[in-house]
Amino acid sequence: MLLLLLFGMALAWFLQKKLYQKNWQKNLKIQVIFQDSAIYEGEESTLKEVVVNDKLLPIPALELGISMSRNLEFDREAKANASITDQSYKRDVFSFLFHQQVTRTLPFQAKKRGFYEITGAHAVAYDLFFREGLYSDYPQQTQMYVYPRQVDTARIQMICRAVSGMVLSRNRLYEDPFEFSGIRDYRKEDPMNRINWKSSARMGDLMVNQFDATTSVEVTVLLDIEDANILREEAQVEESIRITSSLAARMVKNKMNLWVKSNAKDEETGEELRVHLAAGAGKTAELNRKLACVQLGGNLTGSAEFLHKEAEKELTGHTYVVVSKNRTDEVREALHLLSGAQNQVLWVIPYLPGEEVPSEQNRAYTAIGWEVKPWK
Repeated sequence: MLLLLLFGMALAWFLQKKLYQKNWQKNLKIQVIFQDSAIYEGEESTLKEVVVNDKLLPIPALELGISMSRNLEFDREAKANASITDQSYKRDVFSFLFHQQVTRTLPFQAKKRGFYEITGAHAVAYDLFFREGLYSDYPQQTQMYVYPRQVDTARIQMICRAVSGMVLSRNRLYEDPFEFSGIRDYRKEDPMNRINWKSSARMGDLMVNQFDATTSVEVTVLLDIEDANILREEAQVEESIRITSSLAARMVKNKMNLWVKSNAKDEETGEELRVHLAAGAGKTAELNRKLACVQLGGNLTGSAEFLHKEAEKELTGHTYVVVSKNRTDEVREALHLLSGAQNQVLWVIPYLPGEEVPSEQNRAYTAIGWEVKPWK
């Protein structure tokens, strides 16, 4: 009798083992999805795991493993069964009855700008006796951009006003959104957001805010990411990218035409990065996608050569904003050349706390020091 019982158990174990080996993957669907296609550095998002067991065979235990960049750090309850080495690894255990779907949402925080994707997940299923793991890979295709973090509005406004002042000093053709100059009578073509309601109530007629004027010439932002020092200065370079992104968003929003050029490589074309943003056209997402993909290091055009190439175009009456941490004599010489032909040059210099505050006294260009402040 005991032998029959043992034989029956062995037979049952063998049959269910073969059943699971043959059928555990049938109608088992696994999908891993980034909730957002793009977020900003420092923001939170979620990763969704959707597992469907659409068959009559239950799966007592299924381990799902995924990995993604360590720059995307699992947060709160998602930290359970997660580890960080060269990647962020996550392992979750599911249990399924018949025709069942389970969805889990895993919060994470983006610690660094970049382009991130998950191309695969792996699953280990166990049979009714939990004696043998059945392994399989599941290809995935989900991706997300992490845009450069936007810097403090008040600080970027300081640069905008400096640019606006340069443009104002040369020409007065178009209204400058940064320079309020007074009020005037309302005209039917004026937008409603220009109405000054307090003045209108006092005067008894509709009055609108009036602004000074700028020129229609384009402003060019030159982003220099060269980091040729033995001791890398990645913090200053990353801040340069953030300044460029924030400045572009601010200026385009306020109806200014803008070119962004850099010695960084455009990952799509392999050429140096070039993006034109027409006033109010809302193309900052395109710029941010390209900035998210910028790789530091590599074979880049040097800072001085990059500026020289722009100076060789011999534009007249142009406004430049140069964002560069590099304060070499060669860079200063290139800035002199860039300022020729009545061009105006503003040099934004990121520097670390504790460093000497950049001070430049020069008629050819205006320099602004930008302290790189830590953030969590």
